[in-house]
Amino acid sequence: MTADSPLPDSLFPAPLRDLASRLVADAGVRGHMVATAESCTGGLIAGLLTEIPGSSAVVDRGFVTYTNAAKTELLGVPGEFIADHGAVSAPVARAMAEGALARSRAQMAVAVTGIAGPGGGSDAKPVGLVWFGLARSGAATDTVEHRFGDRGRTAVRLASVQVALEMLLRP
Repeated sequence: MTADSPLPDSLFPAPLRDLASRLVADAGVRGHMVATAESCTGGLIAGLLTEIPGSSAVVDRGFVTYTNAAKTELLGVPGEFIADHGAVSAPVARAMAEGALARSRAQMAVAVTGIAGPGGGSDAKPVGLVWFGLARSGAATDTVEHRFGDRGRTAVRLASVQVALEMLLRP
């Protein structure tokens, strides 16, 4: 891109922008705010949501907790969860989502922790493994595992953004 080239309207593909727009509209109608707790997505979910006009009424805050220390310090994830299960696990995703909800003014929080690659995987936890947590005020926290496969770092991260938005859109 040169200095005289116009910047693209968005860094995100249209289907993701459409999901984000639906979420902002839906949460706005309900009077709900959203918080994110992101590890492997590095703030992409919050970044996408804030591209949407009107998002300031819906997005409360985002936590980028890429290191284990950040997960513990900012979200209150117990160190023993990380030691016993690893950062990429259901207990950690659940604790991240619950920590983001408790440390925000949001009514719902989504958490993402995974292995985007190209390295870092193992037989038990391969590249493309991502755990998600969804915490809502007054409801049990949900966790879900996705195995996207070793299809490239960007593809895993964008697929994770999609799943997170879809989780937030569930009734």
